[in-house]
Amino acid sequence: MEHDASDAGEARYELVISVDARRSGQYGDAEKPRMRERIYRILDTAFAQAGVDRRALYTGDRGDGVLMAVPGRIAVTRLLGLWMVEVHESLREENSSLRVPLGLRIAMHVGPVRHDSNGINGRAVDLACRLADADVGRRLLDAEGADLVLVVSGSLYHDVVSAGGKFILPERFAPAELDLKEGEFTGWFHLPGRARPDFSRLAPQGPAEGGEDSGSSGDGPLPEGSGGKGGGPRPVDAEGRDDGPARYVAGGDLSVNRDNVYHQPVHIGRTVDSDRRKG
Repeated sequence: MEHDASDAGEARYELVISVDARRSGQYGDAEKPRMRERIYRILDTAFAQAGVDRRALYTGDRGDGVLMAVPGRIAVTRLLGLWMVEVHESLREENSSLRVPLGLRIAMHVGPVRHDSNGINGRAVDLACRLADADVGRRLLDAEGADLVLVVSGSLYHDVVSAGGKFILPERFAPAELDLKEGEFTGWFHLPGRARPDFSRLAPQGPAEGGEDSGSSGDGPLPEGSGGKGGGPRPVDAEGRDDGPARYVAGGDLSVNRDNVYHQPVHIGRTVDSDRRKG
């Protein structure tokens, strides 16, 4: 995409699109070129069907994905609506003949973008890439058995998506708080062709994904969702008590007693023999 010399280094508000392949690291050297060919074929087909000239866009190759900047003269709603529909259909067609289906994570954000001889840069570009790489999107694809997830920034959702439009269904987007390198952001997630995402179905993050801070100080039982990064919020009653169904992961014996009234002495736990008590 050509720019006037006077535009060099000047920021313009553009739609940034980041496309990443699912589990790209699991592709061998022989398979990666074919994966890349499929991604570009899917995107090019979608642009053609949506009536968008890809030559008008900035396109940067990322090895396992594509980074794009769309000039303001092209309606954002066309990319959010018709183009995403065509991407979904083209992806489904590609996957119909694959033993291991290709999965894509697509992120969109509008903000100031600077172009130079080496590509594009700016916080808007960084945020779009971070959103595409967010672990919530990865886990959604696995939990729902889906091949495509779209995530848009909070500003893009409120400014454009929430108003709806052709092929844009705001009621099928769900928000999730994301802890990114730049700080905390809200991402709005959508699974094309499916109902509103249900984050309660997501498996908790493992230590490799969520770090070692599990909210537990030892080997004792930890209620799921009570402090681990992978758990979701638990319901509470009007007095602030945890009123949801308790689920625990325990490495040894476990006894859970809640709201019980005892009218005589009771013993809870394992009976230990006298010799062990003396030692």
